[in-house]
Amino acid sequence: MVVMLRREVRLRREYLYRKAQESRLRTIEEKKHKVKKALEENCILPTELRREALQLQKLVEYDDEGAQGVSSHIDDEYKWAGVEDPKIMVTTSRDPSSRLKMFAKEVKLMFPGAQRMNRGNHEIPALVQACRANNVTDLVIVHETRGQPDGLVVCHLPFGPTAYFTLYNVVMRHDVPDIGTMSEAFPHLIFHNFTSQLGRRVSNILKYLFPVPKEDSRRVVTFANQEDFISFRFPLKCISPVNI
Repeated sequence: MVVMLRREVRLRREYLYRKAQESRLRTIEEKKHKVKKALEENCILPTELRREALQLQKLVEYDDEGAQGVSSHIDDEYKWAGVEDPKIMVTTSRDPSSRLKMFAKEVKLMFPGAQRMNRGNHEIPALVQACRANNVTDLVIVHETRGQPDGLVVCHLPFGPTAYFTLYNVVMRHDVPDIGTMSEAFPHLIFHNFTSQLGRRVSNILKYLFPVPKEDSRRVVTFANQEDFISFRFPLKCISPVNI
């Protein structure tokens, strides 16, 4: 137990160090870009860069044209995405109603390979610790108010990010008569209007909850963003034979 705690502290310290280094390197990249632009356009250098202009110019000369700039700590968060299937644990808030239990079951079926766990009296730190010990990649917690599901937390392990989504107008499969069984095939994903920096961040959090699908998969999951409200749908794609 002590060895595991020491390892987590070390990994956390390394992660925070990489984030600090990223900020420093990004500042240098911005300065190099200003110097390079001034040289190309034959303009006067900004006053704040004149003291270190020669050093920045040498760094610009060694830049590779194909470089992608400063790597982000986001790359480390999802470095195994697409290589290994996500391992997701779904649970509820304490003392869940029967409707929240049904909703948690549907959330579990929504993510291929996910597992559902009864919350019991376990606290959040204990849940996170157990998930880390079992190599769980994401912890999903659903919440309710007066029996109506109204919140969903997605926590990527071991160090985040964590997102909280407020739920509105939840319609479960249990509410639709004669809907049949849910396909558990790996779905194709459609993200609409996630173009801002925050939108791309949110789409990454949602996208990496799903494994890579096969080309002939008929299951489709759609996330459509309209004025910061995300509509979620998971229809089944029907392919009709065509006679030629």
